[in-house]
Amino acid sequence: MRILSWFLVLLGVCGLMGVRILEDQIFYDPFLNYFHEGNKNIPFPEFEWGKLIISHIFRFALNLFFSCVIIHFLFKNKDWTAQGVILISIIFAITFPIYLYCIYDRFDIGYLFSFYMRRFVIQPLILLLIVPLFYYRKQMILRDSNY
Repeated sequence: MRILSWFLVLLGVCGLMGVRILEDQIFYDPFLNYFHEGNKNIPFPEFEWGKLIISHIFRFALNLFFSCVIIHFLFKNKDWTAQGVILISIIFAITFPIYLYCIYDRFDIGYLFSFYMRRFVIQPLILLLIVPLFYYRKQMILRDSNY
């Protein structure tokens, strides 16, 4: 059973990598090239609000699904998986409106600020905090059960 769990964790990681690798093919995001250039003097891209919002929500859902696969099969705890969903969703609920405001403001709020808000919206960065947090929690539970 341990091999199956590690295989599913690896599958979750591959899923997240696939989302990243195929981002320009499966998501509508005219800001990919804008931020890829790293030049804030290039023209602000034309875009459609509805398509952009739906695309980001779809990307969030895919990232959330693969992140939950990773969390669940690393720790095998449904409550922790649910907590991971809540934490990731809270971060998205905070950063997504801020990023949309940055777009509305045409990144006048700050190019780097907008860039990093976008990172939190389109990439599962919070997973890099949740996994060590839950690992530490698991170690504390194991340590306390030995006393």
